[in-house]
Amino acid sequence: MDTFVIERQAQILTQLRDQGRVSAPDLARSFGISEDTVRRDLREMAARGECERVYGGAVLVAGETVPLKTRIGQSLDRKSMLGRAAAAQLPEGSVVFFDAGSTNLAIARSLREGFRLTAVTNTPAIAAEFAGRAGIELVMIGGRIDPAVGAAIDATALRQVEAIRPDLCLLGACGLTLDGGLAADIFEDAAFKRLVSAASKRSLAAITSDKLGHDAAFHVHPLNAPLSLVLEDDADAMLAQAIAARGVDVCRASGAAIS
Repeated sequence: MDTFVIERQAQILTQLRDQGRVSAPDLARSFGISEDTVRRDLREMAARGECERVYGGAVLVAGETVPLKTRIGQSLDRKSMLGRAAAAQLPEGSVVFFDAGSTNLAIARSLREGFRLTAVTNTPAIAAEFAGRAGIELVMIGGRIDPAVGAAIDATALRQVEAIRPDLCLLGACGLTLDGGLAADIFEDAAFKRLVSAASKRSLAAITSDKLGHDAAFHVHPLNAPLSLVLEDDADAMLAQAIAARGVDVCRASGAAIS
């Protein structure tokens, strides 16, 4: 490879380590090159084990997770759109578990003032969003806060969540594939998610497009009912239809249902 390619790929790797994922269109604009050139860079980097290719870009290799405090500041507009669409599906007066995730924080921020809800969460950032809000009864799951996940997922948290039967679980996920379903990068996080989703009447996940096709290491939830998904408007149409064919309720951030 020539020097310019080496330097460009080194910069892409730096972005991956800082942000956890990169977008091919964004990289193309940033470097002033074609998306085909970016995709070639990402293929070469993936072959060296520096990243994993996903729809629209690349993510860190499985097992590496960007801390929640970093993810909260990324892709704010996209997560806000997902947050509004998902918030519209929350039944007023219900008990909802808010799993760790920056998109779930966006859902919490999208709930209108005065919306009545019992919010249960293991995530301090989400609890802080709800604290003191009229209409919200807040239940905090405690324990040691995992620095990468940004939430309590230890044995103490597991014991506490066993006593809760939410109407809805808002799942966070690191990746989604047709065969593997929803998955997470950290073993303990995946185990916690499986427990709380199994205890809930149904689960919902709002997924950014860069997670589609990312086969994270640890299984969370299969693509079948009672699961609902909210996807971005640019999500791959064939994948969305294949998911819906399995009995999963799928809609886009614009509100359009997929069947």
